[in-house]
Amino acid sequence: DPDWASYSLGIFICLNCSGIHRNIPQVSKVKSVRLDDWDDAQVEFMASNGNNVAKAKYESKMPPFYYKPTFLDCQLLREQWIRAKYERKEFIHSEKQEPYSAGYREGFLWKRGRDNGQFLSRKFVLSEREGALKYFNKNDAKEPKAIMKIEHLNATFQPAKIGNPHGLQITYLKDNSTRNIFVYHEDGK
Repeated sequence: DPDWASYSLGIFICLNCSGIHRNIPQVSKVKSVRLDDWDDAQVEFMASNGNNVAKAKYESKMPPFYYKPTFLDCQLLREQWIRAKYERKEFIHSEKQEPYSAGYREGFLWKRGRDNGQFLSRKFVLSEREGALKYFNKNDAKEPKAIMKIEHLNATFQPAKIGNPHGLQITYLKDNSTRNIFVYHEDGK
């Protein structure tokens, strides 16, 4: 039910996504389909483009495994999809894509401490070969504090619970009991 449009991209969008598009004005200019005035050039641009034309252009090099969010998904997933597609143009220029399928990712996340609730920077390693996500207490630690097998792991966006729009609750099995860790990163990407 698109009541909004990005007249700079030539696409129709829903109310929720219109807010995300408004946050990237250098890429997307938004108007109401019903409430705003449209000049002839804008109407012609919309008519000559449209969602199918934009999809063919902006998703031409989208990896087959990439998850495409819907209006039912959380704000963060939709925002990162829109930014990847229109702002970063990752699916037009494959060299701009993150190496999601490289099989190995290493980086730092803010992890909430179990006892005091304070968030501290911790190193995380995601390894496809090992089928595991590991986190380390100290940056120079040789052994991980926890090894979470991907097959027993679930990650859920929890911005309200964690107090950050990019908050994530990771639930995993350890010694036949369920454990949770709470993490976030400043960058939703």
